[in-house]
Amino acid sequence: MTGEPAPSAPPPDRDAHATATFGVSRPSLVPDIRRFRLRVVDGPGAGQTFESTGERTSIGSHPLNDVLLDERTVSRFHCELLVDDKGVWAKDLGSRNGTVLDGVLVKEAAVRNGSLLQLGRVGLRFELSGEKTRLQLSEHPRFGSLVGSSVAARMSFALMERAAASDVTVLLEGETGTGKSQAAESIHRQSSRRDHHFLVVDCGALPPNILESELFGHEKGAFTGAVTRRVGVFEEARGGTVFLDEIGEVPLELQPKLLRVLEAREIRRLGTNSYTPVDVRIITATNRDLRAEVNAGRFRSDLYFRLAVVKIPLPPLRQRSEDVPLIVEKLISGLGADARVKATLLDPAFVSQLQRAAWPGNIRELRNHLERCVVLQETLLPGEGEESGRPSGDEAAQIDPRIPYPEARRRALDAFERQYVEALLQLHGGKVSQAAASADIDRVHLYRLIKRHHVRD
Repeated sequence: MTGEPAPSAPPPDRDAHATATFGVSRPSLVPDIRRFRLRVVDGPGAGQTFESTGERTSIGSHPLNDVLLDERTVSRFHCELLVDDKGVWAKDLGSRNGTVLDGVLVKEAAVRNGSLLQLGRVGLRFELSGEKTRLQLSEHPRFGSLVGSSVAARMSFALMERAAASDVTVLLEGETGTGKSQAAESIHRQSSRRDHHFLVVDCGALPPNILESELFGHEKGAFTGAVTRRVGVFEEARGGTVFLDEIGEVPLELQPKLLRVLEAREIRRLGTNSYTPVDVRIITATNRDLRAEVNAGRFRSDLYFRLAVVKIPLPPLRQRSEDVPLIVEKLISGLGADARVKATLLDPAFVSQLQRAAWPGNIRELRNHLERCVVLQETLLPGEGEESGRPSGDEAAQIDPRIPYPEARRRALDAFERQYVEALLQLHGGKVSQAAASADIDRVHLYRLIKRHHVRD
């Protein structure tokens, strides 16, 4: 296609259920993908031909696309074509005029040889090629704290290996619970910056004014309550890595300041007019499609361009069920289960049941389920055990028995989390990193608890 295509994500699984013998995870046999060409048959640019080079091809009027269509009726990121072993799929990216496939307006649909794509005033003919492109896969079944031998996992690992070997800005894409935080830290740990800080900011957990101070710092008196000078994470992480989780949540008014960090490697603290150089590597993550956010005007296209130098997809668990045995073994080893419980949870029959579950919360949901199994010392089927346990003491006295038990339990858990987080932050003077370390929880998770329960540190 036109230009160098950005690293891309594997397409959605189409009802494929992989099988695996426990302990021997068998990778899917799809090392090659079918190539295709797109021919402009109608509208501006008629006669142009584009050849695919990867498993994902984005089409739009922004230069970052694989297929660049210079036409005002085509959205900046209009649609993409995904190739897998089942065929080719067209997916609209929230375009202004929609994606029409063979006369039908679609969000996502299969593309046939000879199909016509209509994007605004531009008509594209889809033609399959006899050539194939070989996928680049890692030779290793793990990267840092991540494990998996499936094609989807090893595609991601291959990109992470290349990213770790340089200081390039990385954008991690994936659903909630797919391991984006672990991927970011693993890239840092295998990079030349491993001996310096790895600092995390959850951009979706903080209000804009707090987020700006967290990122850039402030001078004493910069605003009400700024009684001392504060160094932001970009300065604090000198020589290391800053991981910006949920980057799609950064408000528009802060995006130009973040863009300056990426372009000029300098920041300006709140309350000062001078700029300070910073030496950091930046990794970001999102569960949104930032291209659709650009189309909607909620995310700057120039910032997206700077963030998406290398895009690394983290596939959902349903696309790599053959990795479940490896993941289960790794998770259980960190849950402190005794030998008897561990042996029960590693039984191939039980692991096979876990492989057949949907896991919409991905690895995080699987870990929570296994943790319940360890606590209750039994092999629960997916979906069981969520309502196990009951509040005690003062919490029990506050429960209203007239409401359903699941709702009562949820309210008690919410109350506990809110009170614990408030007390924890008070104990550590509002310092989130210190509080998270003391509580033995991930800093990102603490940020999310703060946001969920409207706790202000």
